[in-house]
Amino acid sequence: MTVTRVLALLELLQAAPGLTGPELAVRLEVDERTVRRYAVRLSEIGVPVEAERGRYGGYRLLPGYKLPPLMLTDDEATAVVLGLMAGRRTGLAVGETATESALAKIQRVLPGPLRERVEAVSATLDHTGTPARASTPQAGPLLALAEAARSRVTVRLAYRSWRGDDSERDLDPYGIVFHSGRWYVAGLDHDSGEVRTFRVDRVASARRTERAFDAPDGFDPVAHVVRSLSAVPYRHEVKVLLATTLEEAAGRIPASAAALAETPDGVVMTARAERLDGMAQMLAGLGWPFTVIAPDELRGEVRALAGRLMESAG
Repeated sequence: MTVTRVLALLELLQAAPGLTGPELAVRLEVDERTVRRYAVRLSEIGVPVEAERGRYGGYRLLPGYKLPPLMLTDDEATAVVLGLMAGRRTGLAVGETATESALAKIQRVLPGPLRERVEAVSATLDHTGTPARASTPQAGPLLALAEAARSRVTVRLAYRSWRGDDSERDLDPYGIVFHSGRWYVAGLDHDSGEVRTFRVDRVASARRTERAFDAPDGFDPVAHVVRSLSAVPYRHEVKVLLATTLEEAAGRIPASAAALAETPDGVVMTARAERLDGMAQMLAGLGWPFTVIAPDELRGEVRALAGRLMESAG
């Protein structure tokens, strides 16, 4: 019973550092003196416990020490495994093999019955969305960029473009964004003097400098990344007037696909497209009356689509 409660104290300190003696005593169903004795017992086996005195003092594990393996309940272990599986599917993961090795380690130490149930979920789970299409970033550059963004420190970025060209540049990282299966960093590129978006999986290294920076007031990294991705050049510039409200259009058309502007006559949708036949199908699928402003070739694709639909209806 004593060993169980000592381990329970360790689990509480890992989950909720700063609990007071009375709070721990209630949760462990012992008195405060016993809590102190359990804390001493943990220190004796190499788990340093710090007790802060005073009205708001509490118990916590000293930072910087390697803790014994985490103790997880069945629900917690299942949540970790499912989270890793979801990260592998969506791209919300780091490293080429980190997710697989972490899953293998956790599943190896799960109790037999729980491991079988978790494996059953893995074997039968299916997804409605498409899997991530991009390679995942390495943990080192991602963590370095996140730390620099939080502390507002410039980094020296080693980057490979989509063409395969290697470059080095100083970057003021304003924020990290995960969007549509890929990781991005938005920030001021010192070489161009512009706020740009970089894919984190193309970052070879991000070395911290000693230069601090101030991010623009009200800067929204998510909005910037979505806006910059929607501006990627395609073959055709499309402008269409939709007979609907801005609220309805925004609910159906993602910001990454098109820019929307409300007018007295409806909503003007501006987008870029590689294929106009696909754009005609998208417009027809929206279900609203629309007027093609540009390009003229899109009108021909809409007529062609209408003809195919009429033929199918006949």
